[in-house]
Amino acid sequence: MKEKFLNIKFKGMGSPCEITLMGSPNEEETLTALQHEVSRLEQKYSRFLKNSVLNAINASAGDPRGFTVDEETLAIFQHAAACYDQSDGLFDITAGPLNKIWDYRKAIVPDKNTIEETLQNVGFKRIAIKNRKVFLPSGMELDFGGIVKEYAADRLATIASKNSNLMGLINLGGDFAVIGSKHTKYKPWKVGISCPKRPSVAIAEIALHHGGLASSGDYLRCFELHGKRYSHLLNPVTGYPSTGWQSVSIAAPSCLLAGSIATIAMLKPLQESSDFLRDAGLAFVAVDSDGKMLTNLE
Repeated sequence: MKEKFLNIKFKGMGSPCEITLMGSPNEEETLTALQHEVSRLEQKYSRFLKNSVLNAINASAGDPRGFTVDEETLAIFQHAAACYDQSDGLFDITAGPLNKIWDYRKAIVPDKNTIEETLQNVGFKRIAIKNRKVFLPSGMELDFGGIVKEYAADRLATIASKNSNLMGLINLGGDFAVIGSKHTKYKPWKVGISCPKRPSVAIAEIALHHGGLASSGDYLRCFELHGKRYSHLLNPVTGYPSTGWQSVSIAAPSCLLAGSIATIAMLKPLQESSDFLRDAGLAFVAVDSDGKMLTNLE
């Protein structure tokens, strides 16, 4: 007898989302709880929602009293700090001001002086964190992109996995997390990796037994000007778009870890990034601007 799957599709965090469950008599109740969790995290951390905690933190920039955060938000800052240190400043949640000067809709490249002035408000090392208080210097603006959606996928998998009989897969706009143990009797989930030039076509497949998978790419938001292509992934050290891979996909023990490594790999120079990916010891697929693929999949 075939196992029955319960599946739901919805929009969350600005992305198409899908949750698939199997093995529990309370699947519908669980699906509702998981949707509510996505909504909670979006309301809390979206930079597009006026009353979010993230925007409240940004509004406190320059305030000597700082902003008191809860344990969940503090953990996000701690993860961001680790990524910043381990990437030599390439993974930086303070790069928000750079997004404002690069206009991808109008295909406008900011001048050098504008970029240099904006970079003065960028740099995670300028944030002070004391106990649960966060102090941002005036002019700084945070963006939790590259963290929150991946964190949300892990949260949903953790919540669902409290039911030991439940198996499934979380997909939040291409960020995946497996529900259930790697020792499950079920076959692994097969996740297709999109071709950057033809996103509807899969060029590889990664089997997920546990943990998560995340991809970072520049092919969905970019523009060309005078024959040069400009990615939406901005290097917080130089202020200019990344010029390495077009996409990187990583499978890791958690979706958050996978997403962070994928982002760092996208921002590193191509050869340095190739070595970084090989040394990470995780399953990966990377595609360059010529469509050539680098992977350690068998």
